[in-house]
Amino acid sequence: MSQLPDIPRLYTALAEWLACMVYVMALRRRVEGWRLALEAGALLVVLSVFLVATGSLPVVFWLPCMAGAVGIMYGLIVLCGDVGPMDGLYYCVQAFVLAEFAASLVWQLHCFFLLDGPRFWGDWLLLLLVVYSGVFFAIRFSIQRVTTNNTPLSITWPELSSAIIIGAAVFGASNLSFLSVNTPFSGRYSGEIFNIRTIMDLGGMAILYAHYLQCWQIRVRRELEAVQNVLHNHYQQYQMSQESVDMINRKYHDLKHQIMVLRAEPDSGRRAAFLDQMEEEIKAYEAQNKTGNRVLDTVLTSKSLACARQDISLTCVADGTLLDFMDVMDLSAVFGNALDNAIEYEVQIADPAKRLIHVTVSSRRDFVLLRFENYCQDSLHFREGLPVTTKKDKSNHGYGLKSFRFVAEKYGGIVTVKQEREWFVLQVLLPVRGNIQK
Repeated sequence: MSQLPDIPRLYTALAEWLACMVYVMALRRRVEGWRLALEAGALLVVLSVFLVATGSLPVVFWLPCMAGAVGIMYGLIVLCGDVGPMDGLYYCVQAFVLAEFAASLVWQLHCFFLLDGPRFWGDWLLLLLVVYSGVFFAIRFSIQRVTTNNTPLSITWPELSSAIIIGAAVFGASNLSFLSVNTPFSGRYSGEIFNIRTIMDLGGMAILYAHYLQCWQIRVRRELEAVQNVLHNHYQQYQMSQESVDMINRKYHDLKHQIMVLRAEPDSGRRAAFLDQMEEEIKAYEAQNKTGNRVLDTVLTSKSLACARQDISLTCVADGTLLDFMDVMDLSAVFGNALDNAIEYEVQIADPAKRLIHVTVSSRRDFVLLRFENYCQDSLHFREGLPVTTKKDKSNHGYGLKSFRFVAEKYGGIVTVKQEREWFVLQVLLPVRGNIQK
């Protein structure tokens, strides 16, 4: 076998750096602008110096040096990308196999077209530019098609372990012929070895991308199920609340007649005052929960009772007839979820006088505006339009607001979340008829 020319270490360094940047730029980033350019540029220099400096070491140091290069790639991903340690390692495995393929392909083409012919620096630079640009652009486009929501992957140990095994197997098989030709799986000729390496790396990329796609599909399916569960749970709450409200209405109706009977009887002034109070409470109850929409009345009544038990002041100015176009499940989910979140926060406020929730349903030209406000004494931080949770269980948090968006988008609407001074404001803007997606 003729002596194979080694891939220049700078080619490899550039390929590994670009592969990492593909994932950094496609995902949510920890730093932006000049800080990103500075940190990424510094790590490119570190990676290049490391690979060039270790290029002349004996073959026994080959694997440790490759592990060192992978470590630098990992550092680049976790320092520049907003990912956890396990997600960073998963992306690092993919970036490493991608870099191996890009470097192998460009060097194979270089040896075929340029090695034996006239050499001009512009030729190899053009080849390098075309191959690297094509490969890395295609991969980034594929990644962005999958990760449209820019959410963490939250890789599991079994998924990470399988990706590492795939990456290690691909790397070992693609480089076997460079270590020894005396194996059943080694190539014996220069072109053959190049083909084996490039094809193995390409196959590894395809397998890892399929693995990556499957991981995202599992998470999307899990998230959709969680959102559907939120909607279903709120609908069940509505059904139970409806039964409770019907029972309360019957009781209040009976009380009215009892009060009329009692007033006809000679009684003390204290008893009369007590009865006056009862009557005023009944009138307040009736006025508070008559919006013109039976579903909305039920939800508001249920949440009003919950607020009363927690010393929370809930006020509502709502024209329920504007929401007649909404499905029962969707309507109960939107109001139930919004009020549950508000109540959950308000009960943590020590001063009962500051436990305030206000709900408004009004028309804005051809739109219906739902506005939920609750007193908020904390400074909130937002990411992608949603407040960042302070709860320990972050993986199972946030499905309430996601279900909110799911329902709003179903009717062609939008959701906005913001903080106005000491008020947390959740707004839903819906077309009057809603572009309902059946």
